[in-house]
Amino acid sequence: MNVEIWSLGKENETFIDEGVHYYFQKTKPYNPVDMIIIAPPKRTSATDIERIKQLEEETILKKLQPQHYLVLLDEKGKPLNSVQWSQQFQQCMNHGTKTLVLLIGGAYGVSDAIRKRANQTWSLSNLVFPHQLVRLIVAEQVYRAFSILANSPYHHS
Repeated sequence: MNVEIWSLGKENETFIDEGVHYYFQKTKPYNPVDMIIIAPPKRTSATDIERIKQLEEETILKKLQPQHYLVLLDEKGKPLNSVQWSQQFQQCMNHGTKTLVLLIGGAYGVSDAIRKRANQTWSLSNLVFPHQLVRLIVAEQVYRAFSILANSPYHHS
């Protein structure tokens, strides 16, 4: 199963890139993981929030393929702990999921169409984080999930 982390927004700062790369290298023996940064739509000061979400929706829906299992990461989603993440990954693998997409939405969230298309919606925390930090957190949690599945000592429970 391939894992792709999709994130709307600008490119990572160097320190975020270094951290994401660090966890991707650690995850490589278990499973391939890719980060796909989706450039935000061009906007003007007159562009309203709903129009921005609609433009982001169009971009995301064009990228999604039938074999993608979409997990939306959203503050209103289901809170899962690290063991539950690993269990969800195992379920996806057991069901033959080709590509698991973990979507970090735009600054204003995602449209209703994206919410409906998502196979699941998970919450990372009740806290709000900047998008770039979420990318790093998700990269670490993906590594942690696979290390749990491999009975690695990384996760102490």
